[in-house]
Amino acid sequence: MPHLLHIDSSIQGDRSISRRLTARARERWLATHPAGTVAYRDLGAQPIPHFDAASGTARMVPPDTHTPAQAESYALTRELVGEIAAADTIILGLPLYNFGPPSTVKSWVDHLIAPGLSLSAETGEGLLGGRDFLVLASRGGGYQPGTPRHGWDHAEPWLPHGISLTGLQPRFIAAELQLAETTPAMFDLIPQAAESLAAAAEHEIDEQWADAAVAA
Repeated sequence: MPHLLHIDSSIQGDRSISRRLTARARERWLATHPAGTVAYRDLGAQPIPHFDAASGTARMVPPDTHTPAQAESYALTRELVGEIAAADTIILGLPLYNFGPPSTVKSWVDHLIAPGLSLSAETGEGLLGGRDFLVLASRGGGYQPGTPRHGWDHAEPWLPHGISLTGLQPRFIAAELQLAETTPAMFDLIPQAAESLAAAAEHEIDEQWADAAVAA
C-alpha cells in the first residue's frame, strides 16, 4: 500500500504559502493513490530539538554508552528515520527564512544523519534512497538569475547536500515573490507573484504523479 509522509515547517499557520502548496500536493497524491495512507509531521508547531552538548553526540557513540539525554535524542532519530523508511513519497514544505531554511528543518536533517540507521556504518552508503522526495518551496522575494538577490537563497542549494548521506534526492517546486501583496516596494510585482504561484507552482503540483493516475 503506498504511503505518503507529509511534512510542514512554516510558522505562518493559515497564511503560509508552503502549507498551501503541501496541502495541494497531498490532495493530488491521494487522488492518484486512492488506497494510500498518510503520516503528518508539523515542524513549525512541534519543532525537532536542536542538538546541544548533552544530546548532540548521540549518533556518534555506541547506543549502549548513551546518557539519558543521548538516549532520548537517539530515540527521536530512530522515529524520524522510521517515518521516512515507511514512506514511498515525502512532501516537505520549505519556506525561506532570512535567506535560509527554517532552523527546524536543519534540526530534522541533523537527526537523520545517523550511521546504522539512515546510512551504512560500514560503507557509508545511504539507506533511504529510492523514495520520491518533493520539496515545495516558498520565497518572499525573487532569486532567479538576473535578479538583485540571485544566489541569496541558501535553502534550496543546501538541502540536497545536507540530506545526501541518507540517499534521499529532493526535487523542488517553488513559488517566488510571495511577499508582493504585503510589501509596498513590491506592489508592482503582484502579477508576477500570482503567476509564480498559480502557473508555476500549482500547475506543476497538479502534474505530479500523472503516471500513477494513469496506472490506477
